[in-house]
Amino acid sequence: MSLSLVAGCGALSSEGSDGEQVITVGTMSAPSTLDPAKAWDSSWELYRNVFQTLLSLPSGATEPEPDAAESCAFDGASNTVYVCELREGLKFSDGHELDAAAVKHSFDRMRTLEAKGVVKGGPMGLLGSLDKVETKGERTVVFRLRKPDATFPLVLSTPAMSIVDPREYPADKLRTGNGLTGSGPYALKAYEPREKAELVKNDHYKGAADVKNDGVTIRYFKKSSAMVDALEKQEIDVTFRGLDAGDVIDAQSKSGDGADEQKIALVEGAGTEIRYLVFNTRDPWAGKLPVRRAFAQLVDRPAIAHKVYKDTVDPLYSMVPRGLTGHATGFFDDYGDPSVTKARKILADAGIDGPVPLTLWYTTDRYGSATALEFAELKRQLEASGLFEITLKSRPWNEFQEGYSKGEYPVFGRGWFPDFPDADNFIAPFVGAKNVLNTPYASKEITEEILPRERRETDRGAVVDDFERAQQILVDDVRLLPLWQGKQYIVASEEIAGGERALDPSAIMMMWELQRKTSW
Repeated sequence: MSLSLVAGCGALSSEGSDGEQVITVGTMSAPSTLDPAKAWDSSWELYRNVFQTLLSLPSGATEPEPDAAESCAFDGASNTVYVCELREGLKFSDGHELDAAAVKHSFDRMRTLEAKGVVKGGPMGLLGSLDKVETKGERTVVFRLRKPDATFPLVLSTPAMSIVDPREYPADKLRTGNGLTGSGPYALKAYEPREKAELVKNDHYKGAADVKNDGVTIRYFKKSSAMVDALEKQEIDVTFRGLDAGDVIDAQSKSGDGADEQKIALVEGAGTEIRYLVFNTRDPWAGKLPVRRAFAQLVDRPAIAHKVYKDTVDPLYSMVPRGLTGHATGFFDDYGDPSVTKARKILADAGIDGPVPLTLWYTTDRYGSATALEFAELKRQLEASGLFEITLKSRPWNEFQEGYSKGEYPVFGRGWFPDFPDADNFIAPFVGAKNVLNTPYASKEITEEILPRERRETDRGAVVDDFERAQQILVDDVRLLPLWQGKQYIVASEEIAGGERALDPSAIMMMWELQRKTSW
């Protein structure tokens, strides 16, 4: 879809100072840290472009392919030994050799930092099945798993498993400062925290990416409106992640082909980002199953998608989003359309009389300004029934995280960008004594039967029944209440090509896919 916006008076140079073709990207995904051993968040956006992993997910793919590795495979049918052979001649951007010892160092380092308490809640959480890492010669890495795990190749493809230079990243402490050393398509030339990152082509890179530009400057924004304004003024070439629904709709409405107008292109893609609510069962009200079921019976997802997000998101009725093998619609199947009559009966049958008081918490700065409107709509829906009295409270992200980790919130909102495109990643992280929510959720059938069974099967289509059963358990418990599934949007100058290929299945921009049409 081609759109047009009135061009600003400033002209955006299509070239760097040395005549090279450089792309400027605007995003709201500023890194929280430059050390991949610490981050399990939007920092991955930068990591994907400057670090390398053994495997990666190519554009449009859901199966990982070799990147730093020349080949990887399970050794035997048990799915407990995974062997990778590195490409020859790999080097980090500083010229240091990248060998099997560097790979082992990267994984052992994550474990050490977590064990020593230097890192809490870091990406080591993805490596629950890993026992140890061994090397054979300079190019062979052997991963020995405690138990079968068919998702392990997908884990290796995440930016959390970035390979770092042992000379630059100490085994027992985090790297400090604003420097970064990787072996990915780009090298980090300069970095200003929360402001911008300048990436230049890494001449030492050997991997799967076909780099179509000479460098990328990433500018970090705090507001969608400011990012769109920068695009209109031609200060940036591309916007990604963080676009408010209103800005997307506004862009869709601005079309024209006037000679003095700067045309832009809107790229829309399927997404697997989800939003959901978490119920704290230690709360005297949220801990009651009938209260949670009555709550679920009243939530009007289509109204949230339409009123708040202008249909730039879709209603979601299970924790596993559409597009992934194993997706189900359990909450719609069991609850149907919102019904005050059904909700009232659920409470009455449990002997609960009178409005139920609940406090709903959300973060003010993690998911965009629409979050406040979303929770206001939830409050309206629930209180319109006469069955709930809702109090809304909010905190900035860092404080918000601390609060739910301490069990302070009866009900709170969270979002999830998948680590990898598999139904396992929308179930496993949320259950068990230790989960990403720090809200213990005991479900022995899921953790002791379903997850171990499905992880023994490399044919993911063969475990649909397991995933559907797991989702039904989540529906029955109503500990997690899915609300909506997002889409992916890129708005770019019309002279920029490759936007449709720049998004990987985990909604991370592969910036090497971007190029200027004028440079063809």
